[in-house]
Amino acid sequence: MKSIVPLFAALAIAFAPTGQAQAAAKDPQVQTKAAKAAKAKAAKSKKDKAAGKRVSARSSKVLKAAPAAAMIDYDGEHHNFLEWQAVREFMDEMATQHGFERAYLESLFGQARFIDSAVQLVKPAPPGKPKNWQAYRDRFIEPIRIAAGVRFWNENAETLARAEAAYGVPAEIIVGIIGVETIYGRDTGKFRVLDTLATLAFAYPETPNRAARMAFFRSELANTLLFAREHKVEAFSLLGSFAGAVGMPQFMPGNILKYGVDFNKDGQIDLRQSSDDAIGSVANFLIQHGWNPEHRNSPVTPADVSPNHAWEPLLERGLKATLRPEELRAAGVTTATTLSAERLYGLVDLQNGAEATEYWVADDNFFAITKYNRSYFYAMSVIELGRAVRASRGG
Repeated sequence: MKSIVPLFAALAIAFAPTGQAQAAAKDPQVQTKAAKAAKAKAAKSKKDKAAGKRVSARSSKVLKAAPAAAMIDYDGEHHNFLEWQAVREFMDEMATQHGFERAYLESLFGQARFIDSAVQLVKPAPPGKPKNWQAYRDRFIEPIRIAAGVRFWNENAETLARAEAAYGVPAEIIVGIIGVETIYGRDTGKFRVLDTLATLAFAYPETPNRAARMAFFRSELANTLLFAREHKVEAFSLLGSFAGAVGMPQFMPGNILKYGVDFNKDGQIDLRQSSDDAIGSVANFLIQHGWNPEHRNSPVTPADVSPNHAWEPLLERGLKATLRPEELRAAGVTTATTLSAERLYGLVDLQNGAEATEYWVADDNFFAITKYNRSYFYAMSVIELGRAVRASRGG
């Protein structure tokens, strides 16, 4: 944790009374330590740059610089990942199965940093307050995000219309997803994806599903290297969330490879800088996960449930539409609008803490959104944000 010590020292000076701060700054011992630290940092930076140039030279056939990105907002801790047996095995696989140069992989993992904050953030949340849909909703359906959505829609109206025509996904759903994910590209994450995925692939915290999650992040680490090579970008230039999600729509690297779309036809799939590609990729993801373009009505409708609770087992059907309208009615679920006899539905409960739970009947398009994020709250917030933006634009 060497990087924390200078931080604490800096904070101590910054928050000391003015006189003490000035005295500390003028103290020769402090100045000497600061000078040594600055010199060491400059030497390390020079060394890192030289290493980067060597890697670029060896890999010039497959790599090029990505568009300038914001500075990372974390330091991380240097671990020698090359000493870890699991990392060496991973490099062997990438070399034998995908043709990567071993020297290139060793250079990457020699520079990778351990991100403890990513480890802490993926741990299960401790038991706390009951779920509250209204509180969750208020985080996303709010004036700043709605105004940003109006600007995004106005600036990309032609592309949104083109995506709707090509895929059958309404513009408001695409706008809702990108707005919930990153406020239209404002908050895309500033973690180096290679750092976070290396950390989570080989040092996932002790949880009941640890093996499965490590396998997932190891796969995404491989996808990151494959994507960087295929699209000729420096692997360390990819920035994203603490879990490795990238760009305006927050796609994991594997999803970029599977569902990413070069919607502006410039030869690259760029979800970080291209709103066209982000829009097309979101629409393509939904279509590939069950969005039905023939269903033009709202994906959800409010429902009332009978006091006999015969409907409760219907909540256990999972994230898919499996119920016929007559099954819902027989269990005591009613809606103000008539449900199509030709379609399947699911019963959705939105808990509101100490207040009454809301019940909705949802179709397959609602459940397609849950494949983006496996949460009823998430899917409803996407739908409601899209509606709010559309209403604010005047229809």
